[in-house]
Amino acid sequence: MSGWEDPQPMDADGPGVPSSSERNNAAREPAVTYVACGASHSLALLNSDIALSWGRGEDGQLGHGDADERKEPQAIYELLNSGVTSVHSGAEYSLACCRNRREVFSWGWGDFGRLGHGDARDVFIPRAIPGLSGKRVRDVACGDTHTLVSTFDAELWGFGRNQNGQLGLGHTDDAFAPICVEDLKGQQVQSVSCGSEHSIVATEEGKVYAWGWGRYGNVGDGSREDSSRRHRPARVQGLDNTRGVQVACGWRHTVVVDSEGRVYSFGWNKYGQLGHGTTADEIVPRLVETLSKRRIKSIAGGWRHTIAGDDKGQLWSFGWNKFGQLGLGKHDDAPLPELVIGLSGHTIAQLACGWRHSLAVSSEGQVFAWGRAGNGQLGLGDGRIPDQFTPQPVPCLSTGTIKLERFTSPRVPVTTYVAPADRYAVVPNQRQNSLPNGFMAVPQVVPICAQDGSPSSEQQQHGPSSHPLSGQLEQLEA
Repeated sequence: MSGWEDPQPMDADGPGVPSSSERNNAAREPAVTYVACGASHSLALLNSDIALSWGRGEDGQLGHGDADERKEPQAIYELLNSGVTSVHSGAEYSLACCRNRREVFSWGWGDFGRLGHGDARDVFIPRAIPGLSGKRVRDVACGDTHTLVSTFDAELWGFGRNQNGQLGLGHTDDAFAPICVEDLKGQQVQSVSCGSEHSIVATEEGKVYAWGWGRYGNVGDGSREDSSRRHRPARVQGLDNTRGVQVACGWRHTVVVDSEGRVYSFGWNKYGQLGHGTTADEIVPRLVETLSKRRIKSIAGGWRHTIAGDDKGQLWSFGWNKFGQLGLGKHDDAPLPELVIGLSGHTIAQLACGWRHSLAVSSEGQVFAWGRAGNGQLGLGDGRIPDQFTPQPVPCLSTGTIKLERFTSPRVPVTTYVAPADRYAVVPNQRQNSLPNGFMAVPQVVPICAQDGSPSSEQQQHGPSSHPLSGQLEQLEA
């Protein structure tokens, strides 16, 4: 459910991130480079390779070792010093790609095997996916209950729920560990996205394939029969004469951006999330006329809304707006794209949509959030804050105010956490003496910054040198 820039040549460090040389030449001041939204939680990545999470945590999707909500961003300690290159959110679970270990980590709700660990257990701290170890990951997509991962070796891997063929494996058996999608083997998939029960990819050649449940026309095959489900990838109709470079899925709608920056949408449209000025479903791709004179560079699909970013760094939103997730200053739905004027003066580089909230990152690294706030997913630091109908800067992630030295914490002897829910959940056991110096088996998390800007009690007691981030701090301050 994330927005992607128009793909550029990259090294194999990870999906949608600058190359190693670009990172080495980047400003050393901490700033956010990437955000992702789940159903009711959020993730962010700093240019210092530190992953953060906040919002709803009941299913372990925050990766902090417990089921608590976080009202503001906090570091995911298990991923420190791992060289995180990208973060991704599904409905109630999360993934991260790590350069230093060449691993993909997942955590959160594990039902149907969506975490790829070979079972259906919930996991409350990041855990490497064995079947993806050593893979050169290019792109990652998390849906409601299934996951897809493309690699630079021209492979697409899928795992999770598959009752409607959304994994593209030719059958409907769930996959609890990654399985290669044989029909696309040998094709370089540059963009991939997962909806609730369908999937879509764009290859380097510009071909667009979709599969899974298509009752609303969301696989673009010209049908909306109850039996409209594809168990294998098939070319999307009506795009033969255009080169698709970027794809995005909402819950049951789909959006494609071509090489000219034009936007095509199809599928479910009850709330105007296709952007055509109507609420009629579309069973084949249809050009979004309102955006046809603008060059769209990034796109994201939420549960029932869509946001597009143009080459001038402006955002255009449309669809469902009950909680202000369009950022238009009102709660009326928008069947046509409307400019998000609350971001005027900012050049937006990347965006993401959750079920009922949205995030954006400016070219300066400033994070903005709007929409549903009930679980702290906006990161504004106060659980009493109402839903936000216009973009709000996330205080702890404001450029120039991110204080890495506030990442300090004492060790915690607990090694296992069981969820309060009925599902079986476990944090992978680790012996204390097997952990790297300064790491904890289950993190005790501390906010990035206190509301008053003062050090936390843990900081006063232990100081920054007690934490494994101290080495990264020294490098940044050198």
